[in-house]
Amino acid sequence: MGAMLKTLTLLLSLLIASPAWAGEAEIRANLEKNYPQVGKVKQVNRSPLPGLYEVVTETQLFYTDERVTHLVVGSLYELKSMRNLTEERAKALFAVDFKSLPFELAIKKVKGNGSRKLAYFTDPNCGYCKKLERELQQVDNVTLYLFLYPIFEGSAEKVQGVLCSKDKVKAWDDLMLNGRIPPAGNCVTPTVKVLELGRKLHLQGTPALIFPDGQVVPGFLPAAQLEQALK
Repeated sequence: MGAMLKTLTLLLSLLIASPAWAGEAEIRANLEKNYPQVGKVKQVNRSPLPGLYEVVTETQLFYTDERVTHLVVGSLYELKSMRNLTEERAKALFAVDFKSLPFELAIKKVKGNGSRKLAYFTDPNCGYCKKLERELQQVDNVTLYLFLYPIFEGSAEKVQGVLCSKDKVKAWDDLMLNGRIPPAGNCVTPTVKVLELGRKLHLQGTPALIFPDGQVVPGFLPAAQLEQALK
């Protein structure tokens, strides 16, 4: 009886002394080995919520528990301040160095005094890209850098025509606002480099807006929200 008690005491002390998990490195290894569908894991960090861990891949942020039995996709809020902690972290983690963008590959369009800056990836056959252009008509005092990103079927020919036009800005506006397709172009364009850039930035579609603070916003924004973001 004494020997059994000693054995149980030893086992209990080992369980108490041993952590239930080995840390962020073990969570990362577990994800990469057993759940490759989540993508390449770049970071695993403790979240502000005890027992919940932040997982960062090349394109997204989500959460898991220490044993990697559940996956949580969504926003984590701090109730007292109602701060969206997930959004704040995502902005920091996936921010783009705006100044390092290869603007020589883009069409530059200056409106008003051009004091504000906005870069965006766009496709001529993308419906929301056309909506974005109409909204941008209401935004002044901004320099726009248009990265023509032909990912839809039939877009490459239109992009070629725009980039081979003498007045690229006018050709683009005529195409997107008035439906006037430019003549077929026969010149060297930066399209291949723009496509490579979009893949490097892990862009999932068009339009994709990039603001000077590095924030990447996928999708279309109305003029009022564009104004707010540019401030």
